[in-house]
Amino acid sequence: MGNERVPAAGGDRNVPAPDPIARDYLLLGLRLGKLLPGLVDSYFGPAGLKAQVEDEAPLPPVTLREQASLLQSRLWTEVTEPDRLRWLRVQLVSLEAQAMTLAGDPLPYSDCVACLFDITPERPSEPVFDAAADDLARLLPAGSIGGATVSERLAAWESRFAIDPARLPAVVEWLVGEVRDRTDRLLGLPVGERVEFAYVSGRSWGVRSEYLGGGRTSVQFNTDLPSTPAGLIHLAAHECYPGRHTERAWREQRILEEMGRLEVSISLLNTPEAVISEGLAYLGERMVASDDETAVLLLELYDRAGLAVAADPPAAREAAETQVRIRRAWSSLRAVTASAAFMLHADGVSRDEVELYLRHRLLTTRDRAEQQMKLIEDPISRTQVLAGDEGERLLHRWFELGPTSERVDRFGRFMREQVTPGALAGELSSIGFNDASW
Repeated sequence: MGNERVPAAGGDRNVPAPDPIARDYLLLGLRLGKLLPGLVDSYFGPAGLKAQVEDEAPLPPVTLREQASLLQSRLWTEVTEPDRLRWLRVQLVSLEAQAMTLAGDPLPYSDCVACLFDITPERPSEPVFDAAADDLARLLPAGSIGGATVSERLAAWESRFAIDPARLPAVVEWLVGEVRDRTDRLLGLPVGERVEFAYVSGRSWGVRSEYLGGGRTSVQFNTDLPSTPAGLIHLAAHECYPGRHTERAWREQRILEEMGRLEVSISLLNTPEAVISEGLAYLGERMVASDDETAVLLLELYDRAGLAVAADPPAAREAAETQVRIRRAWSSLRAVTASAAFMLHADGVSRDEVELYLRHRLLTTRDRAEQQMKLIEDPISRTQVLAGDEGERLLHRWFELGPTSERVDRFGRFMREQVTPGALAGELSSIGFNDASW
């Protein structure tokens, strides 16, 4: 396409004109997203392609499956860069599998996940969940009412740290600025990138973020739901720095603008790129908020949020240190929802049994377990819930291949290259990887 540029969606800016492969890939993703609401996580590519698809009648799933297959066959003659070819190929395999499901020809659940994510899924470990629950039972204060369940004690603990919604904007602004500075020192940040916050109410969700292009991400907070310092640290790192926003801003600059690969101007859930993105977001939290750093951040947040515990420094330090240990135990339970999805979709366990499993494993109420059930029954989320667990596990292991001194550089590789889960798994398999902690 040379130096030609075209108007971009979502703002007064231009992007490089896509080559035929990228153009047809973007059209396929947008067309499939028309049939699968939620598939397109963000789009900041050519505005004309988006308008074209919006004006079209929805195409039959079987047609989109054929388009995905045809586009795969063209890669071998139209794409010369090995990393780009591999990335496009596995993305198209994923989109073809999703079109198959829509066409009434679904793969078995585990096989479908393997096609969607370019990696053989691993079932979460029940003994890990047992150990995490034991840790939480030991760590959570007994409270003033004898005989309280671990679930009740967890709810009571979290309620102690609920932030007044009126204070939330100032607290968020300070915290995001802090993790942004840490990310900038470690990885650098593209010039002009920014995260914009809005505070809303009357929504069914807690937090929603969208990458808008031009280095911008919009994050909306639902102030009807409680926010805690520990939850904000996770959100700031996962959604902003060095998580999803940072990854997409760098990929826009390096892969889209500098390399002219327009296929990255659409982000699609339930695809191999989602595994990498979610894995980076979870591991990024460890980069900017180690256990010791998290305790320091919590103390500052207690004070800025005006929490009662801040008035007693020894009690605040004890609470922060306890919260760090609770966070470590709770992180082991993130895969519970993925395990429930396997039970429902692969094992044929009844819905009622799966809901009871979620209540037990997540130490939660019937209403919250029902919310998780709706998640794993949703056409997109039924498999997307596995992306974070699979991505974190894969990238955690891959980081172990290099010395500690290289981990920041290895993290940065994902910001500037088109890396696939299968390629990373192949590297691990070739050396007979032995898991370790990171």
